[in-house]
Amino acid sequence: MAEHKQQWTEEIQSEHSLFHINLKEVWRYRDLLLMLLKRDFITFYKQTILGPLWFFVQPVLTSLIYIVLFGQVAKLSTDGVPQLAFYLAGITIWNYFSESLTKTSVVFQANASIFGKVYFPRLIMPLSIVFSNLLKFAIQFSLFLAVVLYYSLVKKEIHPNLWVAFTPVLIVMMAAFALGLGMLFSSMTTKYKDLTFLLNFGIQLYMYATPVVYPISAMPVKYQWIVALNPLTGIFECFRYAYLGTGHFNPNSLVYSTFFILFLLVFGTVVFNKVEKDFMDTV
Repeated sequence: MAEHKQQWTEEIQSEHSLFHINLKEVWRYRDLLLMLLKRDFITFYKQTILGPLWFFVQPVLTSLIYIVLFGQVAKLSTDGVPQLAFYLAGITIWNYFSESLTKTSVVFQANASIFGKVYFPRLIMPLSIVFSNLLKFAIQFSLFLAVVLYYSLVKKEIHPNLWVAFTPVLIVMMAAFALGLGMLFSSMTTKYKDLTFLLNFGIQLYMYATPVVYPISAMPVKYQWIVALNPLTGIFECFRYAYLGTGHFNPNSLVYSTFFILFLLVFGTVVFNKVEKDFMDTV
């Protein structure tokens, strides 16, 4: 009688190369990714009164606060752009980056109970965070587009240009930056949990080091090179230049941002890949 060799569909190994990242396995678990998206986006807002309307309320209220504080009190320049459009542009893309980074940075701690019960590619979790926040970004972006259309077609105070076609690239760059930096912090917070508090504080400071509430032209010339070192600066300036038609956008800044973000994404993924093997012992 012929012996039948059993074929395994999955093989889990504790030891593998530091640079071994099984993307095919991640693709096979795409159904799990979709389920997590549904959990993060739909289930959570089922238990709220306004539901997804919160996505509109938050950027509008924040923009109004910025108009009063930075526009009326501090008198910060907006490069001649209507204040609502200027601040909403910064808030829309900043919200996506900051929330993706914050949630990704605690992915090991927040999902330790799930990780300890069932196997699946751990990379699925940070990816689900980035994609679920992308749905929220799409809603807030539609609000921003409505404001842009009003000020460009009705008021004729802003003038969008062909750089708007570059929007998907800018979104991918922000997602990659949040993913890489978030996985790096998530790997460190398994041992040093107080880094979570430091990160939450650091994100607030980082917002002021990024041209969210001010254009880079509002900075003294001797300090502009410092702001330009921020990889988000080129993304924000390009986004505003594309939709508002003003600003000191330099395409070379996007080249710098691209290489910086790619390096950080690879480095963060490698560290995440190393820590995921034994994080349950320290989390």
